[in-house]
Amino acid sequence: MKKGQIKLVFLIVVLLGLLPGSALAQTYSFSLDREIVHVLWNEDGSLSIDYQFFFSNDPTASPLDFVDVGVPNANYDLASVSADVNGNPVYDIEASPYVSPGVAVGLGNYAIQPGQSSNVNVFIGRVERVLNPDSDDSNYASAVFSPTWFGSEYVHGATDLTVSFHMPPGVKPEEPRWHSAPAGFPETPETSIDGEGRVTYTWRNPQARGDRQYLFGASFPSSYVPAATIQRPSIWEKIGIDPGALVGIALCSGFGGLIIAIIALSMRSTNKRKLQYMPPKVAIEGHGIKRGLTAVEAALLLEQPLDKVLTMILFAVIKKGAAEVIKRDPLELKVADPLPEDLRPYESQFLAAFKNTKPAERTRQLGDMMVELVKEVSAKMKGFSRKETQTYYQDIIARAWAQVEAADTPEMKSQKYEEAMEWTMMDGDYEERTRRVFRQGPVFVPMWWPRYDPSFPRTATARPISTPAAGGGGLTLPHLPGSDFAASMVRGVESFSSGVVGNLTEFTSRVTDKTNPVPKPTYSSSRSYRSSSGGCACACACACAGCACACAGGGR
Repeated sequence: MKKGQIKLVFLIVVLLGLLPGSALAQTYSFSLDREIVHVLWNEDGSLSIDYQFFFSNDPTASPLDFVDVGVPNANYDLASVSADVNGNPVYDIEASPYVSPGVAVGLGNYAIQPGQSSNVNVFIGRVERVLNPDSDDSNYASAVFSPTWFGSEYVHGATDLTVSFHMPPGVKPEEPRWHSAPAGFPETPETSIDGEGRVTYTWRNPQARGDRQYLFGASFPSSYVPAATIQRPSIWEKIGIDPGALVGIALCSGFGGLIIAIIALSMRSTNKRKLQYMPPKVAIEGHGIKRGLTAVEAALLLEQPLDKVLTMILFAVIKKGAAEVIKRDPLELKVADPLPEDLRPYESQFLAAFKNTKPAERTRQLGDMMVELVKEVSAKMKGFSRKETQTYYQDIIARAWAQVEAADTPEMKSQKYEEAMEWTMMDGDYEERTRRVFRQGPVFVPMWWPRYDPSFPRTATARPISTPAAGGGGLTLPHLPGSDFAASMVRGVESFSSGVVGNLTEFTSRVTDKTNPVPKPTYSSSRSYRSSSGGCACACACACAGCACACAGGGR
């Protein structure tokens, strides 16, 4: 190659690298301005999903040439999927290499160029195995769905999200029941009749997020769909054993290995049951939501780890001035004398346990306190739906975090976190979320913080300051670096795990033995099984049995 040709090739490569849509550097960044999802539960027990996405591509991004859409499970018909861009059909549709299970829609000549907007419609005609038995009524089928969402590295801004459930043909308006809606959506959906005479439930949130999962649910009489389409748990699922694991072990180890595998998996199932301390009877009693539970009581209903529940009680008594931490590891408290008058019974029992200097006796007293508290929550739940109530309090948790994360200033963020501290602690990603939220900037700690953190200067006091925005005086609270605050919060739960209750499984098991004991064996030839399916925590692979939820997609 001549010298001039080499220079020309080099120049072309450089220019290609500068082009925003070049294959050398794909950069996706867009907003999902609006999303409308029609979820049709069909009379044959299958599901159809109609997505309308309104995308705006960023001016400096690559062309948006593919859209990945999650589907509820792998039992979908790829041939039933169709798509169009602004009404123009596109035919490049295949299983997504990025979202599993999911479909990838190539926009081809209709790729959304930088700075442009388009409406992308994706219709998934048939998905099977999407219905479960309703946990509150054996005559109802539970239908749960989560719209697909996109990676936070791709999508930004608010999304006007509308989700409409269309019940099977023939369902009467008074028959279906909706489940509690996600945070940010109206708890009661808009009800109507569509053009085909179907009952519809519609939820809308103009300020939703395109990178978040939202779970919606409803139930309808199971008589409107074939009985075989409602997913019933197998004998293996009932006892918590994975048959695939048994087969693999049997092939490797023969019959003896199979017997060992059954024993091992049964033990794992038993250990899992030891952590289920709420009596199962509250799951099948009544309908409606039990409101008014304290954060601690709600934590028990949600079967949070007991060391976390104990930490929540610790914060409650410290905030009320009933105790202060004098040593973190092992945890030691100085109990106030006299005690405040506004203590709840379980808070008084908690403090009484910490007056006991013998670790074994203290743990026993804390266990007795938990047993009594679980029984009280069980009594309060009589006549109410456990599933609906759990969803209600899970939404409170989600709203609490949303308020913290939406706060504009460190002062407001700190205030919102303090106000909702007990609720935020129940989030499954509490530790990492706390670290992430307070990674940067200071945290203005509440005035009771020195009673919790022995390392914090006890002489720190609030100083009066002028607050023009508020029109008067205010307080400057002591503050910590965000990372230090987050670490201190996380260590609080760890202190209970290691220094107070010891082995958490054994501690919980002692509670379970009294609140949810293993049933005595019977010799009846018939057995019944009730599956809780009104809602589920769907992972990206949608692994929960029969769960109709779509998984994270978007942006390639």
